[in-house]
Amino acid sequence: MVLRLTGFSVVCVMTTLFVSVGLTVSAQQRLPQGQIPDLGRPTESGDDIPLFDYDQYFPGSWTFEWRTPESPFGSGGMIEGRETFAAGEDGRNYVSSMEAVGPEGPFTVESTIVYLKPQQSFTRLENDSRGFDLLKVGRIGGDLGGFYTIHYESAPSVIDGVVARVRSVTRMVSPFNFKVESRISVDGGPWTNFGTGWWRKEIDGEP
Repeated sequence: MVLRLTGFSVVCVMTTLFVSVGLTVSAQQRLPQGQIPDLGRPTESGDDIPLFDYDQYFPGSWTFEWRTPESPFGSGGMIEGRETFAAGEDGRNYVSSMEAVGPEGPFTVESTIVYLKPQQSFTRLENDSRGFDLLKVGRIGGDLGGFYTIHYESAPSVIDGVVARVRSVTRMVSPFNFKVESRISVDGGPWTNFGTGWWRKEIDGEP
């Protein structure tokens, strides 16, 4: 059987194809990009690793979920919410705002972040509406595969007479996903698992 198309049908088909291609290209243009440049060849061990570009990666809204054990910070269970990172104006000072719901109800976290790019260092002060602050300091490193990792350790935080410290590793596993692996020490005790949280970047308002 031979399929015959009228002139009108051809126009309709071509229009549909152009619209579909245009939408695909537009969607691809909106996606965050990796930070390792395309050298036009396989990477080599002597290639330089670009310094992490905070303004290219973090600004925007991220949804997250994180299951934590019981701790001085609150009851154990699932925490879900959204963290919005604001773009910086000077390349070093940033803020983020978190709205979350945990086992004990909703709470917020307002963070001040300092990123010193030449030193590859982070400082993050979190003001938690549950009644405590957490100061974290860390360094960031990367590899030629385009993966960057921040190793944080917090200063001691006193909560209801208990001293808690947190160590965390933030792994940027893709341009629109990162995970946070955490450990906690209470009153100088051993470091134990504090759960792993996953953050996913929202693209054009859709998670």
